[in-house]
Amino acid sequence: MKKSSATRIGIDWGGTKIEILALGPDGRERYRKRIPTPRFDYEASIRAAADLVAEGEQALGESCTVGAAIPGTIDPENGLVKNANSTWLNGKPLDRDFGAAIGREVRCANDANCLALSEATDGAGAGAPVVFAAILGTGCGGGIAIGGRVHAGGNGLAGEWGHNPLPWPRAGEYPGRICYCGQRGCIEHFISGPGLEDDYRQAAGASLPGAEIVRLCEAGDREAAASVARYEDRLARSLAHVVNLLDPDVIVLGGGLSRVERLYRTVPPLLSGYVFGKSAKTPIRAAVHGDSSGVRGAAWLWPPL
Repeated sequence: MKKSSATRIGIDWGGTKIEILALGPDGRERYRKRIPTPRFDYEASIRAAADLVAEGEQALGESCTVGAAIPGTIDPENGLVKNANSTWLNGKPLDRDFGAAIGREVRCANDANCLALSEATDGAGAGAPVVFAAILGTGCGGGIAIGGRVHAGGNGLAGEWGHNPLPWPRAGEYPGRICYCGQRGCIEHFISGPGLEDDYRQAAGASLPGAEIVRLCEAGDREAAASVARYEDRLARSLAHVVNLLDPDVIVLGGGLSRVERLYRTVPPLLSGYVFGKSAKTPIRAAVHGDSSGVRGAAWLWPPL
């Protein structure tokens, strides 16, 4: 097997699936496969990811660089995973163990940072100096890319907006529910998919998936429309905090709710009403690479050689 400096492998280490993607030097996909995650079994997860790399490199006929997008971050102080909602990864030296399993250095980054990097490289934020990316899905992650590189921060926490309190809370929003992080009223509980569903359930007395709530809203259902409007306002308030602190050149949305097309019409005008000075021209765009952005960003953790 020949050694390659051109093909990069990315691993997306999700809570339900582990995916491998190999990108050529032009960013084109060369290989892809996904398998179920061995949940709650750290050692089995390491073996499964290592087997994916071995199988992929066998198919490619070359040895590649490897990066991994993980649902947490590597603590720079002790080298252990922290803040992962895949809790069996917390407290583990994942990058070292994975690297030992495949026999070379592995670069790891938070999955939202990988989304930001992917979209800053050849996606919705291509060429932009500062990109903020938000994952609006089961949770609410955030990541930052500056100059085409991940910005993780001194504590590995840069971009973790989902665990700040919802800004300018309305009646009924404060103090908010207790979050798994130990705080109350986190943004994640309001603008994640479950957050939208919980709001509708409280208002309408019925449980529906987020996609159905949006469909009912667009069909003119009053309760669904009110719930979606509250969601849009909360998203705008939350993004206004990001603009006030970071003032990114582009905001990119990923995750299931990023597919709701109306957000790109309704949220920007609301955003301008909340930022300091009441004016913001920050573009809000859907991730070009969709669900593949995390695994693509993991591959791009290794810059061109």
